[in-house]
Amino acid sequence: MQRRNFLRSTSGLALAGTFAMPSVVRAADPFPSRPVTMVVPFPPGGATDVAARTIAERMAPLLGQPVIIDNKPGAQTSIGADAVARAHPDGHTVLMASGTTMTLNPLLPDKLPYKAEDFAPIVLVTTLPFGVVVRKGLAHDIPSFVALAKSRNGQLNYGSNGPTSFNNLAAVVVMEGLGIKMQEIGYRGDAQQLTDLMAGTLDVIVVGGSSALGAQRSGRGTIVGWTGENERLSVTPDVPNFSELGPNMVCQTHFGLLAPARTPPAAITRLNQAALKAMEAPELRERLLSEGQYVRGGSPADYSTYLRRDADRWRELLAKLARA
Repeated sequence: MQRRNFLRSTSGLALAGTFAMPSVVRAADPFPSRPVTMVVPFPPGGATDVAARTIAERMAPLLGQPVIIDNKPGAQTSIGADAVARAHPDGHTVLMASGTTMTLNPLLPDKLPYKAEDFAPIVLVTTLPFGVVVRKGLAHDIPSFVALAKSRNGQLNYGSNGPTSFNNLAAVVVMEGLGIKMQEIGYRGDAQQLTDLMAGTLDVIVVGGSSALGAQRSGRGTIVGWTGENERLSVTPDVPNFSELGPNMVCQTHFGLLAPARTPPAAITRLNQAALKAMEAPELRERLLSEGQYVRGGSPADYSTYLRRDADRWRELLAKLARA
């Protein structure tokens, strides 16, 4: 009921339709003239932090300046995002944003301290599907997972970080697609979900790549499927995507770099080129793939298009779920 009420309250909201592209601002010095700060709106150690540190390390020598990670977690990533939105638009402060930051937050009824047009896209770094992880011994693949859920008559439980979280929406997408029901158990993050799954008090978790892989590697959980869109993750080639059963079971977040709006085009271009070059490194691609992330890339315009399409998809999906 809580989820349905939330979805009804958000279905009529409109996401800001445009993302700021850099306008011409005269730069006093060649860019970069000092260290670049990459703000990560999450605590250290999570998937976003891993992506940021992995790419920052390889961007630094290409830019000729250090790239310093600044973790600013809190308020569903709004604290870190707002700090970058308010930063001087010279390219020396950038944001490693997630889907929560740029897609879900603007769809929520809560007032945000920032707007989509406060940012200039630089590059889409990775996309990240969610893994449906079942407690060891309960199921080993999608058919046995479906049979288990139906045998429990809706009493199979799963962890959720709240109705506005990507992992809960991923769970809803999977349940709708498979025609099953599970009981939602609220948590404040992935860590406690993993603990309870391993302790046997939680049946299912729906979490991002590194968390899902960690549960499976521990021997306490089995990934029965991913919510990815296209190719299977190379780190788990035998685990299918739910999209192989139907196109409506796709749910993934993303990580991407953005700068404050009005950042000079030359700085945006330099950052984009450095990021793309860094992303070509085999060791970077291997590291991110091992964390369950698909390495992407493209131009600032490509990332802007991705953000608009992602927003459109979630707006439509939330409206559909609200009518269910």
